Amino acid sequence: MKQIAADIGGTFTDLTGVDGDGVFSTAKTLTTPHDHAVGVLDGLDKLGAHLPDTELFLHGSTIAINTVLQRVGANTALITTEGFRDVYEIGRGNRSDPYNLFFGKPTPLVRRRLRREVRERVLADGSVRTPLDIAAATSLIEELRGTGVESVAVCLLHSYANPEHELAIGRLFAELWPEAYVTLSHEIMREYREYERTSTTVLNAYVGPVVSRYLDSLTDRLARRGFRGRLLIMQSNGGIMSVETARRSPVRMMESGPVAGVIGAAALADGLGRSRLIPFDMGGTTAKTSLVKDGEVDISPGYYIGGYATGHPMSLPVVNIVEVGSGGGSIAWVDAAGALKVGPRSAGASPGPACYGLGGDRPTVTDANLILGRLGASRFLGGEMQLDRAAAEAAIREHVAEPLGLDVVAAARGIVTIADAQMSLAVRAVSVEKGEDPREFALVATGGAGPLHAVSIARELSIGTVIVPVLPGQFSAKGMLSSQVRHDLTRTQLAAFEPATIEHYAVTLKSLAAEAAARLRADVGEPAETPAVHHFLELRYRGQEFTIAVPVPEDGLSTATYASVRADFDAMHDRLYGHQAPEEAVEAIGVRTVISLPLGGSAGEMPAAQPAAGPAQPVDTRPVVLHGGGPDPVLCPVYDREALGPGHRITGPAVVQEATSSVVFYEGDVLTVAPDQSLVIAVGSPA
Repeated sequence: MKQIAADIGGTFTDLTGVDGDGVFSTAKTLTTPHDHAVGVLDGLDKLGAHLPDTELFLHGSTIAINTVLQRVGANTALITTEGFRDVYEIGRGNRSDPYNLFFGKPTPLVRRRLRREVRERVLADGSVRTPLDIAAATSLIEELRGTGVESVAVCLLHSYANPEHELAIGRLFAELWPEAYVTLSHEIMREYREYERTSTTVLNAYVGPVVSRYLDSLTDRLARRGFRGRLLIMQSNGGIMSVETARRSPVRMMESGPVAGVIGAAALADGLGRSRLIPFDMGGTTAKTSLVKDGEVDISPGYYIGGYATGHPMSLPVVNIVEVGSGGGSIAWVDAAGALKVGPRSAGASPGPACYGLGGDRPTVTDANLILGRLGASRFLGGEMQLDRAAAEAAIREHVAEPLGLDVVAAARGIVTIADAQMSLAVRAVSVEKGEDPREFALVATGGAGPLHAVSIARELSIGTVIVPVLPGQFSAKGMLSSQVRHDLTRTQLAAFEPATIEHYAVTLKSLAAEAAARLRADVGEPAETPAVHHFLELRYRGQEFTIAVPVPEDGLSTATYASVRADFDAMHDRLYGHQAPEEAVEAIGVRTVISLPLGGSAGEMPAAQPAAGPAQPVDTRPVVLHGGGPDPVLCPVYDREALGPGHRITGPAVVQEATSSVVFYEGDVLTVAPDQSLVIAVGSPA
């Protein structure tokens, strides 16, 4: 196989391989939390990959974000400017949940005794007010070396404007303590907002040793199997980067697994003739959703690891994903007040849902789907794993049905209904709460469990179309093959936006473009084609707090293009907030440069399918308890997806099963097989 992509999820590890003819094949294995590389190697064995022939290996995972959420990162210290060590703990004064009496701010990843100060001071304009005390910094490094610290975050005041002092501390570490993992804030981001910059730097230092050890282990094991190609890592912004870049900036791969599915959905937009999509990926641990408009992925300038209320801010571009703890392995439980809950705890890959027969005894969403007939016990993972219905019934009866005084089927319906409601709220969060009408979008269902629940969610939100692409269970891995090498660089420079200052920003953009090109060459060598470079100005009306990223014209920044940039800002402000103020003064906060380059690879293609020669034929029937129906099961036809061809049309209710997923749709729904073999479901269409 010429290209391979691997995606490590909370329950399953998915791999996709593309051969020299562009035809792809896939494999799915259980994730191995004790050593994630083992799951990847198991998948390569199932895939039958011959690594000496492989030119490109793309990789995404949840290792970095899980390290933070589980608080199992490196013992980390923070070095900052004298008088500012508590900025990281004080954080912001905003309270997202004002009526919650038990609200608490994020718990710092660095204990206060390991937050140390050095005497130095750089002003916001980059000028040095107090030189760095080299002797004190040297003494501090020697002292930290004896505390058991493994990683150090260095974040000095206003170092985004002048990194001279941070660089000096970095040189001291290289001389005195070279084995320490050191993160200098200006190498991660050069933006103002001290709390967010400190948090991002600490996150990088906290996960750095863990991610580096994993990448070193994976690289070594692949090499021992003969791999000599390029290993590239998925970033949270939807691009990819080299292993070397990932070792230095692992914070950029926080959401490297989930974003690949969004990238894959965006790649589908042209082929499906639909530019407005809601990617919905439900795996074993979580469900993720995002937005694709005009074929473009929605990118956010920042993210909160662990949620907005109590999470750690990360001020780096990330595909705007809303994630909830509702996956196939999410555990159902009854709280002290007698209310049924689903998630966020998950059975994961070990021991997994009760029906896996691997030692799990807690009821999960997968167990509920099996009881309701939506999953077939004998076809799971293409028949590799027989699901244990008796174990699922026992788990639901003991932990849900009996405590609530319900029968097992009613308890299973309750579990699925709550999971659907939680996931519907996530879809609302990326659409309705952003001012978008979900009825104008098609829902793209991926992940092993996504197609099982997508039509229920679409009905809840009045979404008219659900699309299930080819091999939804490995869609994130396949989506990586559509990725680009990408870097986002920013630079804070506050000034009035007027003709007299615009040339100053033009010079900065030229510098950023050169730096971006250097980073790209470090990842993939000298590119064979010209990379795409896009520049943005961060503008706001004077007195505002936040900015709008306004694209720089192709002609560049100059006094001649000033008026058009200002007009674009006013128009964008009006579109986003419903008003504009052309007479008001505007400030520029900084600039941003995005450089990207296609890999020149192939996302692969399925072998050409024969058009439907006749009506689709079911291979089985089974009783299924349907969403919104009564408690009694309905005898539904079951179709094998592999036997369906372009043009086949099936009227619900019915089940379409395949090796890694199943599609459930209802009375009034009509499923049609598209030319690219995607399943397109018209929700609520007349029979």
